[in-house]
Amino acid sequence: MDFILKINSFVNDIVWGPPILILIVGAGLYLSVFTKFFSITKLGYILKNTFLKMFDKEQRGEGEVTAFQAVATALAATVGTGNIAGVATAIAMGGPGAVFWMWLAAIFGMTTKFAEVVLAVNFREKTEDGRFVGGPMYYIQNGLKWKWLAIIFAVFGFLAAFGIGNMVQANSVAAALQTTFNIRPLYTGIALALITAVVIIGGIKRIGAFTEKLVPFMAIIYIVGGLVIIITNAAHIPEAFGLIFGNAFTGHAAVGGFAGATLARSIRYGVARGVFTNEAGLGSAPIAHAAATTDHPVRQGLWGVFEVFADTLVICTITALTIMVSGLWSTGLTGAELTTAAFNEGLPGFGGIIVSIGIMLFAYSTIIGWEYYGERCAEFVFGPKVIPIYRVIWIPFVVIGAIGGLEAIWALADTLNGLMAIPNLIGVLLLSGTVFKLTKEFFADKSRLPG
Repeated sequence: MDFILKINSFVNDIVWGPPILILIVGAGLYLSVFTKFFSITKLGYILKNTFLKMFDKEQRGEGEVTAFQAVATALAATVGTGNIAGVATAIAMGGPGAVFWMWLAAIFGMTTKFAEVVLAVNFREKTEDGRFVGGPMYYIQNGLKWKWLAIIFAVFGFLAAFGIGNMVQANSVAAALQTTFNIRPLYTGIALALITAVVIIGGIKRIGAFTEKLVPFMAIIYIVGGLVIIITNAAHIPEAFGLIFGNAFTGHAAVGGFAGATLARSIRYGVARGVFTNEAGLGSAPIAHAAATTDHPVRQGLWGVFEVFADTLVICTITALTIMVSGLWSTGLTGAELTTAAFNEGLPGFGGIIVSIGIMLFAYSTIIGWEYYGERCAEFVFGPKVIPIYRVIWIPFVVIGAIGGLEAIWALADTLNGLMAIPNLIGVLLLSGTVFKLTKEFFADKSRLPG
């Protein structure tokens, strides 16, 4: 096992290192250039036709769930502990400048996620029992005709889900409840497994109905708490932005408990955490979007842009600014501990509870969303008969993760999660012509554009 873990550590350094991060950001830049940066120039239009219509029940076209239920499922899986602990780690390890690179990765990532969703809807399939299935494995198989590469992605996906989407998240919930309310991890694991089972047994329709209520609720609690702290410390906002932009291209010298960071370190942690939080390029979210009711792939693709915007440019920015205005970023604290300290500084007695609730809800929603990703990938490889088996296997791993077991699997799953990006980006880049064609077609036809 030690030998396997050493090999995994070597591979992990590669898949989450500069080459893959450059590939992910580079793909986003390429897609942004050839779509004329529409995710920025048409951001107002995109938000008007996504955020402002998230509860609109009027649907066009075919699908299994509403457009918002699809994006809520994707956001449920995307908005996780990375939004709380990951951002804090980026600042603690890369300095304030890392926030700038996190934003930049998100701006390009909006177009990458858009392209993934467009391809997922365009190449999705309808099963004999009326379900809509799609994602990287389907657009690689149906678009590139490379089934072998599609299977590789799917295998990475259904195995990686047990770590990044299950055990790591369950452990975060258990740790938060033990720290804040002194609840034993085993009890948390059992309770979490039971409520997870109730939701996932109903499939995407029940998951979508559940997440469309959970995601707005959990986001509002965390965002409002963060905004109260930021507004209360409004005098420090200019200084925070000054540190972020001032150190984005220079790194930051050692100060206080902060060990200092070079420019390369700032870029690496900023981009890595940005990619980790919004998952643009990894190929996970398109699996949920493929089930959406829509009349055109691009219309659902707009929700992909919104997804990255909400996850990184809103929620992660709230975390970053809360940490910066608190003045605690240079204390030597890192991860969830730093975010908790920042919230406690701004809201004494309540801040830590908000972070704990945020971690619990964010992590739990990730468990729900990633189970769906995992079972869709498993179904692609083994057929629909594997779905109930996958769900049954998923449940005990929630308990195992809560009590801190099988940490070696966490490490292996983290590597597999990063490896998902390679076949996915091959598919996205080689099928980019389809994305450009559909995008041009959609915006050229004024009758498609809602008012």
